[in-house]
Amino acid sequence: MIKNVHGNTVDFLGEAIVAGRYAAGASLPPEPALGELLGVSRTVVREAVKSLVAKGLVTTGPKVGTRALSDEHWNWFDPDVIAWQAKAGLTPEFLRDLAELRRIVEPAAVRLAAERATPADIAEIESAFAGMSRAVQDGGDYVTHDLRFHQGLLRAGRNCLLIHMSKALSALLQTSFELSTSKKGGPASSMPLHRAVLDAVIAHKPDKAEKAIITLIDAAYLDIEQVLASRRRLPRLSKPASLLKAS
Repeated sequence: MIKNVHGNTVDFLGEAIVAGRYAAGASLPPEPALGELLGVSRTVVREAVKSLVAKGLVTTGPKVGTRALSDEHWNWFDPDVIAWQAKAGLTPEFLRDLAELRRIVEPAAVRLAAERATPADIAEIESAFAGMSRAVQDGGDYVTHDLRFHQGLLRAGRNCLLIHMSKALSALLQTSFELSTSKKGGPASSMPLHRAVLDAVIAHKPDKAEKAIITLIDAAYLDIEQVLASRRRLPRLSKPASLLKAS
C-alpha cells in the first residue's frame, strides 16, 4: 500500500526514533524545521507528531516541545512500531521476548480452543492449514495463512479478551512467522507440528493441544535463531509477506 504524505512523515520520524537517532529524552526539531527538512507543511508535521504520541514514541508539552520516549513506553502491539524495529534491526533480546510472550499466551489459548472450539472455528482453522499446505506444495503466501491459523486458535477459545488480543498480536506473530519461514525448509518441516495442534483441538484434548503448541513455538524460535546466526539478509517486515517457491 502506498502511503500518503502524512504516513511517510510518520514513518520517517518513527524510524528515526526507533533507530536511536533521537535518544530517549532528546528533543525533536521544532515544527518549522521538520517541515522544511521533510518538505511538508507544519500541519502535516503536527498530525504526524500526534500519531507518534498515540504510539508512545514521543511526548509533547507547551514548554518542553516534542521529546522522544524510551522503548518501555512504545506500543509494541502497533504494526508500525514493529515494522520500524524490524528495519532498525531485530535484536536477540526482542526475539526472545516475543518467544516468551507466545509461550505465555498461546498454550493457554489453545487449551481453551480444545475445550470450546465450534465446528465453524475448526473449519476456519482447517482452511488456514490447507492454505499453508498449498503454499508449501505449489508456492505462494504461506505467512498470511499461518497467521490465520494462529488467529483462528485464539478466537476458538471464545474469550473476548483473547479475541481482541489476537488482533493486537498480529504484527508480532507476523514478525515471528516471516523470520522462521525464511529458513530453507522451515515451512515444510513445521506442517506436521501445526497438524498436531489442529488434531488435538479437533479431538478436544486440551493437554495434548497445549504440548503441541509449545513444541511448535519452540521449533519456530530455533528456526529464528538459525536465521540470525546465518547473518543473511532478513526479510523486510514492512512489506507484504514473502512468497514461497513451489516445492
